Amino acid sequence: MNSIKSKLPATLTTDRLVLATPSLAHVPEMAVLANNKAIHAALSRLPHPYDEGHGRDFVENIARGSEEHAWAILLQGTYIGTMGLHILPDKLPELGYWLGEPYWGHGYATEAAHAVVAAARSAGATALRSRALLSNTGSRNVLRKVGFIEIGEATDEAGTLAGQRVMQMRLEF
Repeated sequence: MNSIKSKLPATLTTDRLVLATPSLAHVPEMAVLANNKAIHAALSRLPHPYDEGHGRDFVENIARGSEEHAWAILLQGTYIGTMGLHILPDKLPELGYWLGEPYWGHGYATEAAHAVVAAARSAGATALRSRALLSNTGSRNVLRKVGFIEIGEATDEAGTLAGQRVMQMRLEF
């Protein structure tokens, strides 16, 4: 599956959003938005408290690293969150994302997810996986809107969600 990584575009454009390579220019707003307990509580790989050092590390070492292809989600040039694919050998790529709380409920996550799903399909992915806390109905709804189906509950095994119940989801192309 790593072969799809090299085929994913650097930038995606939707009606309202631009999904671009995360840059150091995004770090100040990233740190403000990500330093939120509600966001931290729903994500398995986001530290809290979150500061600009975490943002710089994400941009410089993780966002386009060997196992990630992340995009900064921009609304009229303003950073509002991140969406990406976690790509591990012998596993389906996993769609993950977060939006700053002021941007929840406006359809931005769904719009960005449609673009990333289409890019993954064009790059040769045959399916995607994702997961969300059972209690995170908003995220589960976003994933359903772009075609994911719920395939079963599980206990998250790693990260800050270790031990918590999640819904595993899958999208077949």
